[in-house]
Amino acid sequence: MSFDNQTASIHYACAVVNAARRLGHDPAPMLEEAAINPGLLTKTEMRLTPEQLAKLLQAAWRIEDDEFLGMGIGQCRHGIFTLMARQAIHCGNLRAVYRHLSRFYNLVSGAIRIEFESHEKIASLSMALTAPELDQDHMLVDFLMLIWHRFPSWLIGQRIPLLGIDFAFSKPAHAKEYPLLFPCPARFDQPVNRFYFPADRLSLPVVQTPETLRRHLRRAPLDWFQRQHYYQAYTRRVLDALMPDQDFVNLQIEDIAAMLNITARTLRRKLTEEKTAFQELKNIARRDTAIHLLSQRHLPISQIAHTLGYTETASFSRAFKEWTGTSPQRFKR
Repeated sequence: MSFDNQTASIHYACAVVNAARRLGHDPAPMLEEAAINPGLLTKTEMRLTPEQLAKLLQAAWRIEDDEFLGMGIGQCRHGIFTLMARQAIHCGNLRAVYRHLSRFYNLVSGAIRIEFESHEKIASLSMALTAPELDQDHMLVDFLMLIWHRFPSWLIGQRIPLLGIDFAFSKPAHAKEYPLLFPCPARFDQPVNRFYFPADRLSLPVVQTPETLRRHLRRAPLDWFQRQHYYQAYTRRVLDALMPDQDFVNLQIEDIAAMLNITARTLRRKLTEEKTAFQELKNIARRDTAIHLLSQRHLPISQIAHTLGYTETASFSRAFKEWTGTSPQRFKR
């Protein structure tokens, strides 16, 4: 779940596979659905695309019917998070979100115990596993602490700044992933898993809507594994209009405005208020589509460049390196 050049450590795929085997499930269909070669699992330096890791988790959730992937006591049925999120969207502010999240999971699951605390300057969320020995690769802790930070951040439309994070286990071999997962100081061998953030953020309002939540849940868990961008309402709607269309490079702002039943002038004004612009969003769509297409082994880079509206492959390569920090050739390998 690292976000270094849009890749994820193979460690997390291995953890999902190991847990599936302990539960008596054949991981082969999960790996196939995620387009992960089983031979890669032995190569500790290998990395996956966020799309691959997201598809692996989706397959595991569906096959195991357990959102905790067999890494906690009892079964957290697939759909529990969605139920929590549909209630959280109606919370007034971040404080209410964390209170709801804590009460909800403490009621529905015996696998974890969550505690939200707020003081004058510092707020914190802690989580203890009731059977930490089941989380042998620390996948469940990493994944849940990531969600408890990133989903509320998405709800309020901005990143919650972390002051520090504690883990109730010794420093693991994959600890180099943590600065990318949690951009703050990390401490190990602590009494409980806990992260800290400024208490003044608790009054920030929830800006998402039931409509944006439906789209967010359809993409889950992909958005949680990618570099985090907290898009406001019209920015998100423009991106959603661009992304499903392979011919988006030919779309103009007038086309998108017509889809949204507003004028192009109004859409420009709304995007300006959200501190973005149509061309910037078009480049984001190009980047994300490029990453997806480069994951399709059979597509040559020249064809991908043409699909994205580049007349020269070299121009696409320069743009892709600017977006991700690596060349399309290296990313594809």
